[in-house]
Amino acid sequence: MVHVRSTHVDDPQYQDAAQHWLVSVKDVSTLEDTANMLTSRYPEYADALLKGKEMVEILAPLNLDTESLLAALYAPLVDKAKLSIDDLPIQRSLKVLLSNVQQMQSISELQSFQHGQPDGAQIDNVRRMLLSMVEDVRAVLIKLAERICFLREVKSADEETRVLAAKECAEIYAPLANRLGIGQLKWELEDIAFRYLHPKTYKSIAQQLDERRLDRESYIHDFVENLQSALKEQAIEADVYGRPKHIFSIWRKMQKKHLSFEQLFDIRAVRILTHSLKDCYAALGVVHSRWRHLASEFDDYVATPKPNGYQSIHTVVVGPDNKNVEIQIRSHEMHDDAELGVAAHWMYKEGAQAGKRHGFEEKIAWLRKLLAWHEDMAGSDSLVEEIRSQVFEDRVYVFTPKGEVIDLPAGSTPLDFAYYIHSQVGHRCVGAKIDGRIVPFTYQLQNGDKVEILTQKNAQPRRDWLNPQMGYLHSSRARSKVHTYFKKQDRDKNLQAGKELLEQELSKHNLPLNEANKALERFNVAHLDDLLAAIGAGDVRLHQVVNFLKPAPSEEQQLARIKKRSAQSSKPLGGTSEVTIEGIGNLMMQFARCCQPIPGESIRGFITQGRGVSVHRQDCEQLQHLLSQHPERGIEVSWSDRTQKEYRASVRISALDRNGLLHDITSVLANEKAAVLQMDSESDAQSQSATIWLKLAVKNNQALQKIIQHLRQLPGIEQVQRS
Repeated sequence: MVHVRSTHVDDPQYQDAAQHWLVSVKDVSTLEDTANMLTSRYPEYADALLKGKEMVEILAPLNLDTESLLAALYAPLVDKAKLSIDDLPIQRSLKVLLSNVQQMQSISELQSFQHGQPDGAQIDNVRRMLLSMVEDVRAVLIKLAERICFLREVKSADEETRVLAAKECAEIYAPLANRLGIGQLKWELEDIAFRYLHPKTYKSIAQQLDERRLDRESYIHDFVENLQSALKEQAIEADVYGRPKHIFSIWRKMQKKHLSFEQLFDIRAVRILTHSLKDCYAALGVVHSRWRHLASEFDDYVATPKPNGYQSIHTVVVGPDNKNVEIQIRSHEMHDDAELGVAAHWMYKEGAQAGKRHGFEEKIAWLRKLLAWHEDMAGSDSLVEEIRSQVFEDRVYVFTPKGEVIDLPAGSTPLDFAYYIHSQVGHRCVGAKIDGRIVPFTYQLQNGDKVEILTQKNAQPRRDWLNPQMGYLHSSRARSKVHTYFKKQDRDKNLQAGKELLEQELSKHNLPLNEANKALERFNVAHLDDLLAAIGAGDVRLHQVVNFLKPAPSEEQQLARIKKRSAQSSKPLGGTSEVTIEGIGNLMMQFARCCQPIPGESIRGFITQGRGVSVHRQDCEQLQHLLSQHPERGIEVSWSDRTQKEYRASVRISALDRNGLLHDITSVLANEKAAVLQMDSESDAQSQSATIWLKLAVKNNQALQKIIQHLRQLPGIEQVQRS
């Protein structure tokens, strides 16, 4: 194959960067034979084949496997000639890789880079989408090479085309190459994009660099030799080399530190890599003993690492001829961490925000190591699967009709997408299209889907959207918005019902409704309407509110009540009844009506004034309130072996209204041989919901919990709880 020379710019810097890829490719004959075959078969697509060869040249220094280079050779031809990958006479694995390369083209659907300026979060979503939507990371590398070729191609195009191409590469592809640690691709993407976006500044810096290139290279060569000799004299083993600075990097530092070109310290830069931490400081001592250093430019990121974990020693010394030289000193391990670990350059240069990464950096580290593991990957399927499992996010990235990228949990549906856009979009949603075709609400979104939501002005959510078995909603965010909608819809109805119930009960004690304002703080609500709505919805128990508000009975009233109950009761009270008071003999005792405890539940007693001991469930809110005021009146009680045959228990059921609902509920009660003392129900045709109140006679808590468990398993049941 003929070497393709990089002719996109006439600067010596770029011409020197061109490499003969044959030196790096192991299976040269395969690539040459394939290139010759494609040239003879598709002579009309010579330009596409030339681009493929150029992409191979770009990727070969990365030591990619032959299959990746073949995919790079084929990719422009497949795109230009509109060939079907399935019809190509190539191995299945290469077809899969080419398909992934084609899938990367969906990024071109983004319009946000052509209409306005996308924000940082939007750009980062695009970067993550590029990695999550492909099955093979090699496709990303091929895409990066293709973008470099594209930047070279538009050199002679009009200014608008160049600027749009440069903006896309600078915003997305250069940071992506940076994340993958591919400096050979990153610097060329950045520099060419910078040249198109800021041509005057670029040429100015390039001229200043070119004027000093030979002198600077000779100076660095002599400085490195001098430094290596000094380290060798002190028996310090280290690798020393000059570190080039590219035009875009120079300009960025000038902007960041407000410096002129002459004031930059790292136009001449050297890096020292040692074998141990001890040698780092030993090398620093050699450097500072031989040359004077600038104290203001010294940073020890080994002793005090950067927040991202980056470690290195930075210093600037005044070298021969009074010229400044920047020197970075780090161990090989620190260097690997900086290039492959969480301290990689891209993390702080791109300004990533802590707390918003969701473990993404850890997966990027796996991607970066992929370049060093390419040979192992070729012969180990398990390694490939291991890397894939680390790379793929548990997220899905989809497009809006305007080309914006939305980040949702994997498994999300069109309704989740609609509620992510806006609550009203979700409430009014009546249908959805994926890539132009109608799909059901239960469709699970896939990476790269273009989602369009169909709405109607008077549409409303349905209660069955909240049923997890139906599969309409996946994200808790969307489910919460639907729940809030129905809660607001029911507020007026609950408010009226709560008002009627509370007025009726308070009238028995000759109390006005506004007396309930005294209970607002007790039940943690701000306004009386909130309390009434909570009572109507069943969130606050009516008896608890009334017991809190009604005046304490006088001693005469308490005595009369006790005598009346004693006369009516046929069962003994105190230690010989179904509840035993720890360490105490016979005492007057009664079960609290606010919580109606039954055998098997944890209970506790409260000593009342003149009414003996009131037995409550351990979790009773009224009991907790009483104990907070009079903790000394709490007393330990327990169930005795002698208990009544049946106890009253109240249950509240919330469900989707459907045919046969009451039949199914009564069937469960009949199977469990539960006596139904009372049943009340209420349904709402508009919201298709039903609420059922049951009063049952049960032997103990175990029997009650069994009934509740069976009721919860019925279709359409949303909630079953004690009331």
